Amino acid sequence: MAKPATIQVKLQSTAGTGYFYVAKKNPRKTTEKLEFRKYDPKARKHVVFKETKLK
Repeated sequence: MAKPATIQVKLQSTAGTGYFYVAKKNPRKTTEKLEFRKYDPKARKHVVFKETKLK
């Protein structure tokens, strides 16, 4: 069987609250790290979320 093309990555909040999202990424097409502005409910505002490894 073939390996799946997508992997799961963790998007960690830069606000330091410990909140994170889980997203899928195709590492063959997107080689750079993901970075999104998303809502952090603990900080109660939109902050930058950066990609880290999902353990």
